Amino acid sequence: MDNRHPASWVNGEPASEVLISDRGLAYGDGVFETIRVQAGAPTLFDLHCKRLCSGMAVLGIPFDLEAFKNEVSDFLQTQNLKEGVLKAIVTRGTGGRGYNPQGCDRPCRILSFHSLPVYPGNPAIRGVRLHQCNTRLGDNAFAGLKHLNRLENVMARSEWQGTDCLEGLLLGMDDRLVEGTMSNLFLVSGKTLRTPCLRKSGVKGVCRDLIMGQARQWGFHVETGDYHLKDLAGADEVFVCNSVNGVWPVIACGCLHWSVGSVTRTVRGRVQEVLNA
Repeated sequence: MDNRHPASWVNGEPASEVLISDRGLAYGDGVFETIRVQAGAPTLFDLHCKRLCSGMAVLGIPFDLEAFKNEVSDFLQTQNLKEGVLKAIVTRGTGGRGYNPQGCDRPCRILSFHSLPVYPGNPAIRGVRLHQCNTRLGDNAFAGLKHLNRLENVMARSEWQGTDCLEGLLLGMDDRLVEGTMSNLFLVSGKTLRTPCLRKSGVKGVCRDLIMGQARQWGFHVETGDYHLKDLAGADEVFVCNSVNGVWPVIACGCLHWSVGSVTRTVRGRVQEVLNA
């Protein structure tokens, strides 16, 4: 599929444009989900829908979940879309100039389909190097939500080019570990998986939720908390995850190095089983 001309719908109809008065464009007033599609079905769809509904509720945007699910199903089936990435954006809709959202009661739904990303070096098996980003994540009243305001991530990702590093490490303003530019972070200590709590910044990823919810059944314990670079340095293993790429072992960040460990391999395999189910 040519990502320059992806299959796309706006409000249930084939379209490739939105109005310039859309509040998602003007103010980042909305939320989005990036969903892996396999064999024509959206993976981890219940978790994506749960997060989408949570974000809409916090922002006070009306949302019909069942209608959205039906629209996604129709989109994938009508376009015969089998393998790739579905991006679903929901904005507050159109409105006049100014921050006041009063009167914006017709959300705008945007669906687009893209090819799966291709990365060199088989990162899921061999692991990745992290670039420690200079860009910091500020404290955010909407921490955890996948809202459309992602400028910090854009600036962080612009810090490096090439394929030596395939992901970046983001810290908060108080030097806490937060996440990757497109992923969540886990530190492994024995049989314990530690992940930042994201109470001030970051996105509560769907793959992160899956791991946290299933870890006990997989034989692991999960802890959330405030972690710093010293905790990263002391970890037995490190991995990052998202719902499109699954789990990537981390083998280096700056002068720090790790091996691809057995815990990471187990978690990666379990997540892949769910994605392939």
